[in-house]
Amino acid sequence: MIFVTVGSRNYQFDRLFKKLDELYEDGTLTEPMFAQIGTSTYVPKHYEYKDFITPEEFVDKIAKADIVVSHGASGSIMKALNAGKKVIAVTRLEKYNEHINDHQIQNNEAFSTNGYVLMADLELSDLGECFQKIYNGTDGLRPWENKDPLAIVKMVDHFIQENW
Repeated sequence: MIFVTVGSRNYQFDRLFKKLDELYEDGTLTEPMFAQIGTSTYVPKHYEYKDFITPEEFVDKIAKADIVVSHGASGSIMKALNAGKKVIAVTRLEKYNEHINDHQIQNNEAFSTNGYVLMADLELSDLGECFQKIYNGTDGLRPWENKDPLAIVKMVDHFIQENW
């Protein structure tokens, strides 16, 4: 199963859910998917969804998932990584009114650069390729080892200092 989560902030992420439907329509995706769509207005056609889920449902969906697609929220990504899941990170962008600014770019790039997640390009044009890499075993992802509770903060900070 694929689990998609975009959080509970008051910003839509319609282009992600449209793209996921396109991937079902072109045959890239065939396995069951459940999406937590938040305040998005697009109605998915090819997979189950709910606007919001409880924290218990969130943990249950991650446990059942093989792949987690997450917006660039460190907490959501970390919960999936800590559960040993393959993660595709997608970025909400300010220009599409998906967030207040573009801070998710830095979060997703930090995770991706360190080899923990696959990051779809900002326009989501390679999202299908991200799924194919996982299906083919060519994703190159390394397992997350959370030995330091501040590891993510340090990783993101180091990435920003080195690249911005």
